[in-house]
Amino acid sequence: MSYEQQLDATFAALADPTRRAILARLALGDASVAELAEPFSMSQPAVSKHLKVLERAGLIRRGRDAQRRPARIEAKPLQAANLWIERYRALWEANYARLDNLLEELKAKKD
Repeated sequence: MSYEQQLDATFAALADPTRRAILARLALGDASVAELAEPFSMSQPAVSKHLKVLERAGLIRRGRDAQRRPARIEAKPLQAANLWIERYRALWEANYARLDNLLEELKAKKD
């Protein structure tokens, strides 16, 4: 998968609040489908569909532990998304700095 395709898959997977909640839970440690389904009012098959989206995006990995298939978070795609977002931080910070300067000028003129 190319860098752009990976970003697209990551952001598409993160667009859903249930999937974000699942990732937040997996950040605490591995969990089975049953454990992940507990806080939601949805069936285990519905949670499994969300897990498949996360897995296709590379955000989780499914293991095998006897009859359990615990899911585990994968950080690399999240790191790539964070790096992409960070490129824009300098732009935002420059905009805020200009706004701060303008507010200081307006405040000085008022005084």
